[in-house]
Amino acid sequence: MKALLMYRDRDFEPASDQPPNAAELTQDLELDTLLDAMAAGDPFLLDVARSGVLASLHDPVAIVYRQRVLADCMRHPDVVRELYAIAEEAVLREKKIWAGVFGDRYPEGLLHRSVQVLQLFMGLIRRIRLIADTHRAQFESEGFAAFFGMIEHELDDTYLASIDRHLKILEFREGVLVSAQLGTGNKGTQYVLRSPRQRRQGWKDRILPDRTGYVWQLPDRDEAGARAMAELRDRGVSQVAIALAQSTDHILSFFTMLRTELGFYVGCLNLRDRLAETGAPTCFPAVSSGEPVMSGHGLYDVSLALTTDDSVVGNDLDADGRRLVIITGANRGGKSTFLRSVGLAQLMTQSGMFVGAADFRADASAGVFTHFKREEDATMKSGKLDEELIRMRAIIAQVTRGSLVLLNESFASTNEREGSEIARQIVRALVDSGVKVCYVTHLFDLAHGFYREPPGRALFLRAQRQDDGTRTFRVVEGEPLPTSFGEDVYRHVFGRAPGATASASSA
Repeated sequence: MKALLMYRDRDFEPASDQPPNAAELTQDLELDTLLDAMAAGDPFLLDVARSGVLASLHDPVAIVYRQRVLADCMRHPDVVRELYAIAEEAVLREKKIWAGVFGDRYPEGLLHRSVQVLQLFMGLIRRIRLIADTHRAQFESEGFAAFFGMIEHELDDTYLASIDRHLKILEFREGVLVSAQLGTGNKGTQYVLRSPRQRRQGWKDRILPDRTGYVWQLPDRDEAGARAMAELRDRGVSQVAIALAQSTDHILSFFTMLRTELGFYVGCLNLRDRLAETGAPTCFPAVSSGEPVMSGHGLYDVSLALTTDDSVVGNDLDADGRRLVIITGANRGGKSTFLRSVGLAQLMTQSGMFVGAADFRADASAGVFTHFKREEDATMKSGKLDEELIRMRAIIAQVTRGSLVLLNESFASTNEREGSEIARQIVRALVDSGVKVCYVTHLFDLAHGFYREPPGRALFLRAQRQDDGTRTFRVVEGEPLPTSFGEDVYRHVFGRAPGATASASSA
């Protein structure tokens, strides 16, 4: 039994799907805020959300498959949460079932525990069957159609009745019936557990005992005999106990996987609810393959929307057909926030989620990589430029054609001329290799150098600034300027322009 709600043809394996640069993506894109919203305080959901968001899908068909499952979840959140609660109950309650005085290391204890676990599972499966029978027609996605179809065909009434019948027999209320043969030295061999004899109902049979076989009565306080009988019983039930334990493990793995896969969608529902409270829009992005595509309206930083009481500013973007996007402009004008919104939108798109935008289109990248500025190395083991180059070398070793690289003020730790030349060579090599690059920079020599090249290859955006220095936090198309208007920030903090005295400012 497979849920197949995350992938069409395989299970979701969170532990094995993490990209090597997961830590950098989490730090640079402030993913923890988004993941915490998905988890809603649940550590299990946090782990599932992290794996689901970071394990990017690269096939547009697979992305659309997951989008449609999520759309079903958003239309029927109560049903999905109930299914998740059932799967969670199965996993958590199974751990609390005790094997009894025999312990699950012995066949008798293993059989006893397996019977109890299977009885628990049968009750929960019937609840899933009821949900499937009641709501199956309301779900439209291929994933849920396959899931409910599996429940209907593999867990039908005949199968459940058969399981109930076997569980009743395995309680052995009338004792255990075992056959054996005598081997070498009259030692018992070929122990086989037999179906119990049918209880006779006639009054004559109840009064007159069966004398067709030999009966040995275990004497009271015969501890050695009791141990021998227990060993015979264990030999008789051992194969059945192992088979039953394997069956319970199989069903437990189904509930475990169902809990994991539904957990991702429950996390998406939690995030959708949080964003709905802020009034921020969401949409399912259109996904393509081949030529570079990145465009949308009202694109915003989801993590920022989750942490601010103010409404977030969305931006429009039209970078279809462009492999290079350079963002310049005023300090504190929203450039880094815009870059994070692009990275988050790409990751959320490739995890099959909705994105923070009114509408959005993107191609499925081969990988998302970030190179954001870092604080000075407190240990002084290397200079800041060395540290930047080391991280860039790690990216170059992993990046492939069709990847997306986000650079935020990279190589600003050295002078303008040297930083621009380093960045120019790296960016040009990446773009020529079929990599898409979005670069936030204050290096005017770098930005203007690309701007002077023939048009059409790159898109140039600039953080908008009003004539009075006010930031709108919007990013619009515009030529790179030789200033970042740092004096606006100085004036905002100190109340005067750089170089002006306090008395002159007050006058």
